[in-house]
Amino acid sequence: MALHSAQKMRHIVAEVAELDKKFAPLIARRPLCTIGRSERTETNFESLVSSVISQQLATKAAATIHGRLLELCNGTINAKKLIKLDDVALREIGVSGAKTRTIKGLALAVTDKSIPIEKIDEIHDDEEIFAKLTSLWGIGRWTVEMFMMFQLGRLDVWPTGDLAVRRGWDIVHKNKEEISAKDLDAKGEKLHPYRSVIAWYCYQAVHESRGLDI
Repeated sequence: MALHSAQKMRHIVAEVAELDKKFAPLIARRPLCTIGRSERTETNFESLVSSVISQQLATKAAATIHGRLLELCNGTINAKKLIKLDDVALREIGVSGAKTRTIKGLALAVTDKSIPIEKIDEIHDDEEIFAKLTSLWGIGRWTVEMFMMFQLGRLDVWPTGDLAVRRGWDIVHKNKEEISAKDLDAKGEKLHPYRSVIAWYCYQAVHESRGLDI
């Protein structure tokens, strides 16, 4: 993953403020977007497993289950270890049957090399990455979008299915009615190539509304 310097990100957010001027005040008072600005602390495989575990869970609950999984794997989550884990043991730490099937399917695809997960960031076409990962059972749009934004640092992902992104958009634009994913998809057509950054600031709008620092 190519890292984006703070200087480059400042240039990007200035462009974002021009693409949609409603975001300018929020950008000015919130932290600088962090997407793709620091070295990854997880492997791609670990990150994707984390994203699967986080599906439809509160952040705290997901973190608890992830911590238990890390302990079950003796401190390192990798494909070979996951395949060997007993399904019952996974359920006992809070991983649902569906998520167990998903992460074991991912682990199998990694071990048989049908998904080159640790080299997937060498694929420059976002749609190709999306197609490869969503071909696996249980890995859907949101999971891949979060992986591409926060693990691969891709700058033009547009997760309109994410309620927090839509809510943040409504806050920024002072919408009286909630925007639909379809309508936000259409608005995104004018926001290339930095839609991930705009989505990140939508999250910031929600955080600010809740009194959170970041």
